[in-house]
Amino acid sequence: MTETIFIPLEDEGVTVRRPARAYRRPDGKYIVLRPADYDPSIETWAFPPGTIVECEYKKAAEGKILAAVRRVAEQEATPGKLAG
Repeated sequence: MTETIFIPLEDEGVTVRRPARAYRRPDGKYIVLRPADYDPSIETWAFPPGTIVECEYKKAAEGKILAAVRRVAEQEATPGKLAG
């Protein structure tokens, strides 16, 4: 299932979050999807497309939003997977 999450932008001088579609995994983590207009030379996303993230609800001017807050290492995102 896909949902809209908000990705922080870097190098903006103020807090700016970009709405983006993300696939919600069964473990509650999200995979950031690549929008058709994504251009890393124009915006620097803290979590670029393909990144697995954890999200939290945050207060924003537009109300409560689901914001990406932390990158998840693939090993963290796959419980039961052994290293090595």
